[in-house]
Amino acid sequence: MDALGLIFSNIHNKEIFEVTISRTIASAPIGGRYRLIDFALSSMVNAGVTSVGVITKNNYQSLMDHVGSGKEWDLDRKKGGLCILPPNSTSFEDSNFRTRLEAVRSNRSFIAHSKAKYVILTDCYQVWNVDYSEVLKSHIESGADITCVYRKAQKGDDYFLPTTSFELDSNNRVTKMTFIQKKNQEFNESVDTWVMERTLLLKLIDESLQTNYRSFNRDIISRNLNNLKVYGYEFSGYFGNIYNLQTYLKVNMDLLNKDVRDELFNKENHAIYTKVRDSAPTLYKEGCVVENSLVADGCIIEGEVHNSIIFRGSRIKKGCKVYNSVLMQDTVVGENIKLDTVITDKNVQIISKKEMIGDKDHPIYVKKNGVI
Repeated sequence: MDALGLIFSNIHNKEIFEVTISRTIASAPIGGRYRLIDFALSSMVNAGVTSVGVITKNNYQSLMDHVGSGKEWDLDRKKGGLCILPPNSTSFEDSNFRTRLEAVRSNRSFIAHSKAKYVILTDCYQVWNVDYSEVLKSHIESGADITCVYRKAQKGDDYFLPTTSFELDSNNRVTKMTFIQKKNQEFNESVDTWVMERTLLLKLIDESLQTNYRSFNRDIISRNLNNLKVYGYEFSGYFGNIYNLQTYLKVNMDLLNKDVRDELFNKENHAIYTKVRDSAPTLYKEGCVVENSLVADGCIIEGEVHNSIIFRGSRIKKGCKVYNSVLMQDTVVGENIKLDTVITDKNVQIISKKEMIGDKDHPIYVKKNGVI
């Protein structure tokens, strides 16, 4: 595919929740062995995108450790490949950018240096498996200047506020953009993914410098609906929308549904890749109980695990009972302890607290390296 990929790893405030205090939302663990950026990177690679820039802002050490040279995604190349784009202070832009437009402007030279005809821009809070080759095909066939990917959001769906909504005509052209403040009806919700020609993006960047525009959605797309052909592309598959601790727990729990897992991970020619870690298989000791759970490799399970996600290297000791929880890498839960609706970060030890019970609206979170 003749396209450059641009991924925003932590561009807006909605990713500021407990799991992302010390990491970008792009590197937030998900599903036992993945990180959120795996979905964006894998979808681009599966569509034939061989040059990808990951725009960073802060707390990106964990992200760099995860993606490395891009080998797991076949992006360790002499030409193109994976490029981490750290904050870059220039004569016209503060490195501490606040919006997507400011982030893109600060990386104008990277975009200008590319020879690709098209650019795909996307965020990292989404858990989905999108076919970017179909998105680009629709973009070309429609004659669009900009294609915005959206989904049909139902009344009562979880999403951050405000969110961008599209009104479309019969040809799927965007006629109006609004910014929803409350969820009282069905609407076409932007999933913060766009396709356009690279030269058009550069032109829009330069125009925004002259006018001091700040917002990609409000100032670039919404203001140009009459000047540019802006079309929508509907994504109708599973979409996990993560923006706080409650939705982080919900999306992890969604992965216990086989239909969701099949759609995300078992699509032909659309695999989701991640960093490989060599470790022993999980040891299930005699008398343990594991029900409707995802347990990664390298764990030792002596107690009970129900409806939970257990990351690599974790240990559930004898007499322990874990329900509806997400235990990240190298978590240790001591003997005869009960956990229900608990999220532990990496390297947590729960050894003296005998019972920790939250609920789906108020899950208990234990910070990284915590000892309880």
